[in-house]
Amino acid sequence: MAVKVLIPTPLQKFTNNEATVDIGGDNIVALLDSLESKFPGIKGRLCDDSGELRRFVNFYVNSEDIRFLDGKETALKDGDEVSIVPAVAGG
Repeated sequence: MAVKVLIPTPLQKFTNNEATVDIGGDNIVALLDSLESKFPGIKGRLCDDSGELRRFVNFYVNSEDIRFLDGKETALKDGDEVSIVPAVAGG
């Protein structure tokens, strides 16, 4: 099973400057583990020390915010697209 993950520019240093990667995972947790396995260090930027998703990083599955789905347990299927979007603040 392959899921397309859109990697934001600040994290592309972990993915050899790839903006998109195809990776497996039945849900967001498994996807993050697969990302970490292939690209060491990336999970630490997306999750805190207890394994929870960082508040300032948003995840979307097929344009749906996972906070309104099942959070990090949101199921994934072959062909899904996961967008990782860092929160932006300023004024």
